Amino acid sequence: MTQAIPLTGNWNYPTAIRFGAGRLKELPEACKAAGMAKPLLVTDPGLSKLPMVAEAVALAKKAGLGVAVFDGVKSNPVAKNVEDGLAVLRGGKHDGVIAFGGGSALDTGKVIAFMAGQTRPMWDFEDIGDWWTRADEKGIAPVVAVPTTAGTGSETGRAGVITDEATHTKKIIFHPKMMPRIVIADPALTLGLPPKVTAATGMDAFAHCLEAYCAPFFHPYAEGIALEGMRLVKEFLPRAVADGKDIAARAHMLAASQMGSTAFQKGLGAIHSLSHPVGAVLDTHHGLTNAVVMPYVLKFNEAAIAEKLARIARYLGLAKPGFAGFLDWVLDLRKQIGIPHTLAELGMKPGHLAEFSKMASEDPTAGGNPVKAGVPEMQAMYEAALAGRL
Repeated sequence: MTQAIPLTGNWNYPTAIRFGAGRLKELPEACKAAGMAKPLLVTDPGLSKLPMVAEAVALAKKAGLGVAVFDGVKSNPVAKNVEDGLAVLRGGKHDGVIAFGGGSALDTGKVIAFMAGQTRPMWDFEDIGDWWTRADEKGIAPVVAVPTTAGTGSETGRAGVITDEATHTKKIIFHPKMMPRIVIADPALTLGLPPKVTAATGMDAFAHCLEAYCAPFFHPYAEGIALEGMRLVKEFLPRAVADGKDIAARAHMLAASQMGSTAFQKGLGAIHSLSHPVGAVLDTHHGLTNAVVMPYVLKFNEAAIAEKLARIARYLGLAKPGFAGFLDWVLDLRKQIGIPHTLAELGMKPGHLAEFSKMASEDPTAGGNPVKAGVPEMQAMYEAALAGRL
């Protein structure tokens, strides 16, 4: 299998990460190290009311930083969220961004910082070919990222996913210098996550590791990281869902999340291709949608990934070997942590099939699927996921 893959690649690895409970207190020093004197803290309206944001702001002000808060971020961020945040950043003459929250806040904060000094429209920097070279690198403001969920791993990524409301499509804005300068990875900030959100975000981290591992490209470093990331999810996601105060489980899931986003530079696949249209149109949670479609994509890809999944099954120590054992374990895990079995339970209807299938086939993640999937194949997977048919 590996001999059929061209042995060439361009590899990158994450930024500086300050990992550990209680390290939020280092936020002011991290901002100063990143060159900020007047940061804009970007978060969502739910988090902005919580003590953790108040603490972050108080720490920053005590250290003499001219911090302000922008919380106009939707759960599936849209272009207007970026535009509104950019207006606040420029109007307040802020010199950097503290991206504080889950994947939506992190993505939006990163894109706001990226757009700080650009003159071209945001969509001109979509992750297509070398469009990222259009950017004025001097106009990119620094970012310090503070994740509060263990899912997207956006804190160690060089892109942000923003929905174009005109076309109801999720688009990836990319630039190598969008990577946060410093990450404050404090697992104590994730302790308040409800079980359902913990489950959904944790399965997002797992989907990143799984699809990266299965992507048909040459990146042995990413494969190793993805493999260990999946083991951490197996061991610690059920614990984190069952007991939200289990700090060790929370810490390991935060690491797994960052490992997933590091690994998926190797590629993603149809799990994300199918998930993106559903999330963009129906406003479903991204990680939850990934978790729902996962087994149907695995079944579609079986011929191409059976050997790799057998390897994962051995590494994870699953009771049942091979592809069947791995698929059964995924189904059991979903059931254990409360993931719905069908897309119908998320609000998708047969009337969405044609539109979503076309959107999925055109999604930038589709090219990383181990088996080529166009409109008919995407529709077949959607139909299976709607009916719960494996």
